[in-house]
Amino acid sequence: MIEYFDSHCHLTDIAFRDDREAVFRRAREAGVTRLIMIASDVADAVSAADLAEDRDGVFSTAGLHPHAVGKAKPGDLDRVREIAMGRDGVVAVGETGLDYFYDSAPRAEQRASFDAHLSLGAELSLPVVVHARDADDDVAAAIRGMPDGTRGVLHCFTGGDQAFQAAMAAGWYVSASGIASFKSFTAADLLREVPDDRILIETDSPYLSPVPLRGKRNEPANVVHVAAALATLVGCSVKEVAQRTTENACRFYGADSL
Repeated sequence: MIEYFDSHCHLTDIAFRDDREAVFRRAREAGVTRLIMIASDVADAVSAADLAEDRDGVFSTAGLHPHAVGKAKPGDLDRVREIAMGRDGVVAVGETGLDYFYDSAPRAEQRASFDAHLSLGAELSLPVVVHARDADDDVAAAIRGMPDGTRGVLHCFTGGDQAFQAAMAAGWYVSASGIASFKSFTAADLLREVPDDRILIETDSPYLSPVPLRGKRNEPANVVHVAAALATLVGCSVKEVAQRTTENACRFYGADSL
């Protein structure tokens, strides 16, 4: 069986409340041997760490999504640090970044939080999971100004030349989601520029179901369709994409050492 690594999903989401165990089972049956549950705030980071505990191949992160920054309490970043340092299976900082499409928090606060997460990743020697939407210039500036040695991934990549070029220059990774299967996807040429050893795949479950499942709730088992879409875009087999992205995700997250 081909093995897949879903590098970004949100299985703590309420959308999975009634059948979460079945979602894990379907993922395994589809060949998804590893997955990363991404946190959006402190409570979510705790829930994800709890859910990952004692599950083979299941890992989590700790961080404050840009949508959560405006509601964050004093000390929340300290709690993120504590969770990242103190819980087994927490393999990255994030999801952090900038979102100027929804502007759920003031932009200055988003930028300060993003910079703090980048610094935390460097401090803890953990990779950083980055959300970037309609904030190309500021994401690029943050990457260029981050501490030396900070490792990151542009998750659910949909374009943005400045952020892309800054990420490539910094040796960062890029992750393709179900959006890469949409006819409206416009960043295929940039995805083709990503070095073979720095490309990942993800579902971003429960969001962004790939073709042929658009409109339905997404889940990690569907990462097989993301792999197929990426294989078409870069001109190789699904097996090659699956093997390459699994090896890359294991290296990026250090998942094989846990």
